[in-house]
This record gives sequence, structure tokens and C-alpha cells, in this order.
Amino acid sequence: MRRKVFGLSVLLAFVAAALAQQPTAPRTQLKVGDIAPDFTLTDNNHNQVKLSDFKGRKNVVLAFYVLAFTGG
Repeated sequence: MRRKVFGLSVLLAFVAAALAQQPTAPRTQLKVGDIAPDFTLTDNNHNQVKLSDFKGRKNVVLAFYVLAFTGG
């Protein structure tokens, strides 16, 4: 039981340290419900995809995973 508590304590310490190192989010003028500005990203096949390409054709869900796939 003590090993589990110690392991959990170490894990929580690492999580707290990682959260303390995250930069603050950039300021934006966008508000909830605003139309998203157009932007271009690269898809999994290295093709450029613009948000406006989907306007009126498909629903778009944007998901952001902080530090995902960065090794950080």
C-alpha cells in the first residue's frame, strides 16, 4: 500500500511540474459562438486543407491536445 501511495505521489509531482511549465494561452478577441477565422493546416497525407473548404459541406470539429505528439 505504501508503494502505491509513493508511486501516486511521484506521479502527481511530475504532473504538477509539467503543468507549471506550460506557457499561457495567447490572447484572442474570439468569443464563444464567434465564427472561426479561416486557416490552413496539413493533413495526415501532407495535403494543405483550409477550414473554408468545408463551409456548407460538412461539420467540422476542432480538437486541440496540448503537447500531444511533441515529446514534451
